Amino acid sequence: MAVETERKFLVCGDYMPFVHKSMHIAQGYICTDPDRTVRVRVRDGKGFITIKGRSSSDGVSRFEWEKEIPLRDAGELLGLCAGSVLEKTRHLVEFRGHTFEVDEFLGDNSGLVIAELELGSPDEAFESPEWLGKEVTGDRRYYNSFLSSNPFRTWEKE
Repeated sequence: MAVETERKFLVCGDYMPFVHKSMHIAQGYICTDPDRTVRVRVRDGKGFITIKGRSSSDGVSRFEWEKEIPLRDAGELLGLCAGSVLEKTRHLVEFRGHTFEVDEFLGDNSGLVIAELELGSPDEAFESPEWLGKEVTGDRRYYNSFLSSNPFRTWEKE
């Protein structure tokens, strides 16, 4: 089984000139328990189901299992999801040997842009592009599962 090692950052600058691929994602959550999250996603005309375990104390690592499922099944499972179905455009940005996944949220989460970086280990070094802002790794407010029930538009602005 795989362990996901990921860091999250707010985006504070123009990353668009560096995007090499973009895709639309719709995802929902069958279970948002902190010990186990079950997600259904449709991306690039394919369906996926993902199970994630509890995050490490620093929020960087957690168990992740994902399998492709038939698109029709994914569509039906999205109808069973708690909260709202999140929609976002994911932009892939290569920067000095790493791929940043920049998620531009739509709908009730419009205005929120988060960059995620998957790493091989929690201590793997990487360089930060100038458009990368404050790190929010481990801040549950920025977990997609939280956003599905607590949309960004309802937050009090800091």
